[in-house]
Amino acid sequence: MHSAFQYDEYMLKRQVLALTGKFRLYTPGGDLVLFSQQKMFRLKEDIRAYSDENRSQELLYIQARQVIDFSACYDVYDSLSKEKVGALRRRGWRSLTRDVWDVLDANEQSLGILQEDDLTLAMLRRLFLGSLLPQNYDLLIGERRVADLRQRFNLFRYELELDFREDRENLLDRRLGVAAGLLLGTIEGKQES
Repeated sequence: MHSAFQYDEYMLKRQVLALTGKFRLYTPGGDLVLFSQQKMFRLKEDIRAYSDENRSQELLYIQARQVIDFSACYDVYDSLSKEKVGALRRRGWRSLTRDVWDVLDANEQSLGILQEDDLTLAMLRRLFLGSLLPQNYDLLIGERRVADLRQRFNLFRYELELDFREDRENLLDRRLGVAAGLLLGTIEGKQES
């Protein structure tokens, strides 16, 4: 596995004033470890993450299975080894009130769920406060929280903290956790525009 996925904490930032979504993933020390730029005019979501802004080495590939899918499923691949890491599947109807995602392993077996923190806060975000009330997601494997994906309040750009420190036993593949952050940033960006 590439060294970009060895950290327990990251900061994901989406660039403002770009025609397409541009994301940068930083270490706690502020070093850039991933860069992603969405391709324009794609019918199916196709997210590629690279080791630098020059896109010299592709590290991660996320692709939607279908063009339009209310319960969208996104396959996550390690671009270097060409292996499937897992998948993230949004629960369609349930996500109308509170975002819930199934986290699947490479064999389509359930690993856990990624869910928005609280139903009441989720409803307030959707009905009244929108981006003024930052989102928070917990990634659970069984009953154990292994990741906290917390949006920082920022009027000028989307920022998401990815915290895997509670996953002391490495139950979650960091590539899948980082992919979840990229996907949340991408979908949030579409909902805001």
